Amino acid sequence: MDRQTAALGRYQPAVEERLRALERQRVPARLWERDPSLWTADPARQKAIKNRLGWLTVTEAMAAQSRNLADFLRGPRRAGLSHALLLGMGGSSLCPEVLRLTFGVAPGALDLRVLDTTDPAAIREVAEAAGPIRTLHVVSSKSGTTGETLALFRFFEDRVRAVKGTAAGEHFVAITDPGTPLERLAGERGFRRVFLNPPDIGGRYSALSLFGLVPAALLGIDVGELIRRADRLLRASASGVPVEKNPGVRLGVILGELAAAGRDKVTFAADAPLSSFGTWAEQLLAESTGKEGKGLVPVEGEPLGDPEVYGEDRLFVHLSLEGREDPSARNRLEALERGGHPVIRIRLTDPLDLGAEFFRWELATAVAGMLLGVNPFDEPNVQESKDNTDRLLQEVRRAGRLPQERPALTADGLALTGDVGGAQTLEAALGAHLKRARAGDYVALMAYLNPSPAYREILQAIRLAIRDARRVATTLGFGPRFLHSTGQLHKGGPGSGLFLQITAEDAADLPIPGEAYTFGLLKAAQALGDFQAQREKGRRILRVHLGADVEAGLHRLRAAVEAGLKE
Repeated sequence: MDRQTAALGRYQPAVEERLRALERQRVPARLWERDPSLWTADPARQKAIKNRLGWLTVTEAMAAQSRNLADFLRGPRRAGLSHALLLGMGGSSLCPEVLRLTFGVAPGALDLRVLDTTDPAAIREVAEAAGPIRTLHVVSSKSGTTGETLALFRFFEDRVRAVKGTAAGEHFVAITDPGTPLERLAGERGFRRVFLNPPDIGGRYSALSLFGLVPAALLGIDVGELIRRADRLLRASASGVPVEKNPGVRLGVILGELAAAGRDKVTFAADAPLSSFGTWAEQLLAESTGKEGKGLVPVEGEPLGDPEVYGEDRLFVHLSLEGREDPSARNRLEALERGGHPVIRIRLTDPLDLGAEFFRWELATAVAGMLLGVNPFDEPNVQESKDNTDRLLQEVRRAGRLPQERPALTADGLALTGDVGGAQTLEAALGAHLKRARAGDYVALMAYLNPSPAYREILQAIRLAIRDARRVATTLGFGPRFLHSTGQLHKGGPGSGLFLQITAEDAADLPIPGEAYTFGLLKAAQALGDFQAQREKGRRILRVHLGADVEAGLHRLRAAVEAGLKE
C-alpha cells in the first residue's frame, strides 16, 4: 500500500547501513514497547516521554469515537449554525487548517475557519465574516492555558453574549485535556460540549486525535475513513515489519542520516490540493528536532527553483495526488535529482490518505529525533519568548505602554533595530545583514502582520530574492503563529538561522475583554519578547518596523533588500 520512494544518490548506502543497524538494535520493536531509552538515558526525561507516546495507538481509540463525532455535527445544524471558528495555536490549529484547505466544506457541514493570530486586522476580518449567532466557536488548547486562545475566546464570547445573553455557551465547544482550566471554564460557561483528549498525546502529535478529528467532523470529512487510512500505515509500520519495509521508520532514517550529512533543510513541494500539508509538518519537524543546537529546518511555501539556486543542504519532499500530478513540479524535481539533490516522493490515492501521512510523519520525526540525539517530545525554548512577553505585559499594566528601544537606523519611513554595522542607508544595512548568510544557513522572515494574501505575496518575493542571491534556504512565518511552530527551532536549533523580524503599526486595535492591554499591544509584546529571546541567544537578528502604511512599507523593504543584495 505504501507509495513512498526516495532517490538519494550518494546518500543511499549510509541510509541502508543505518536501517540495518536499527534492525539489530530492535528499534521498531522498542518503539511499540514505548521504550523511552531510545531518546534519553535521563530517568526524569524518560518518565516524561512515556507520557507523550499515546499517538502510537491513537487510531484504535479514535476509531471507536468516529461515529459519535460524525453525529455531533447534527446538533449545531439543527440549531441553525452554518459556520465554525476554531480558536487555537500550533498543534491545535495547524491540522484543522490543512483539513479545511485540502477538503473544503462538504454539503451540509459547517464552514470552518481557523484563527491563530493576535493581529487585530485579521481578527476583525474573521469576526465580520462570521456572524456571532450563526457560528460555533471551537476553543482548542491541550493545556487549557494557551494565552492567545483564551484572549480570542474572551473576545468572541463577548460578541456572542451581547446577542444571546446567558445562552452564549451554546455557541462554544472546547477541546482540551482532562482537568485543565479550559475544561472548568467550559463547565462554568455552559459550553455545548467539551471534548476531552487522551492526555498522553502532545500537541504536535495530535492530528489524529480529537484536536484534528472534531474539526474534521464539522467540515463533513469522513472521519472513520481518515482513521482507517492512518491505521493501515500504522500496521505497515508495526514492530514485526522488517525495518527496510517500514515506511515510517525508513522516512525517519532518511531525515536523520541526511541531516547528519548536512542536508538538514527539508523542503516541501506538494501539489494542489495538498499544498498546505507543509504548514502542519513544519511544526512537527521544527518543534520536535530543533533543540540542543541541532535540528531539521522545514522549508514550507518556498516555490521550486532551478538547481543552481540551491546549496548542498537540501532534501526535497514531494507529495502528489494520483491522477492529478503537476507536470511542472515533476519536471523541476527531476532536474533537481539530476543535479544531485535527494528527493523523496509520496503519492496519495486521494486526500483521505492524509490520515496515513499524519502518522507517517509523526513516526518518522520520532525516529529522526532519536538519530539526532534529541528528545522529540519536549519544547524547552518555547517558554523563553512567553516569559519575556509576560514580563513586558506586566510593564504595560504598570506603565501603560511597552518599553521602547531607539532604532539603529531610520530611513524612508522604515526603522531598523539591531546591529546595522554603521550602515547609513537601508540598502546597505539590509544587504550587510543578509550577506552574513553562508552556505548551510537559512534566512527566516518573521512577520508580525496580518497574514493577508497581499502581504504574503510581497514577502514571498523578498524571500525568493534572498534565496536566489545567497543560495540559502528561506522560511516565512507570521507572528505569533510561528512561535508555536518554528519558534523552538529558531532559539534552540542550530545557529544557522539569520533572522529578519518585521513589525508595523496597527491601523485599528481591538480590546481584550478583562485585560488592561489590547490585541495590538499583545502582538507587539510577543514580537519584542521574541526579539529579546533571540538576542539573548546570540542569534543574528535585525528588526524592521514598517510604520503605519504596511503595504507601502513592505514594498520599500522589498526594494531595499533587492538593492542591498546587489551592492
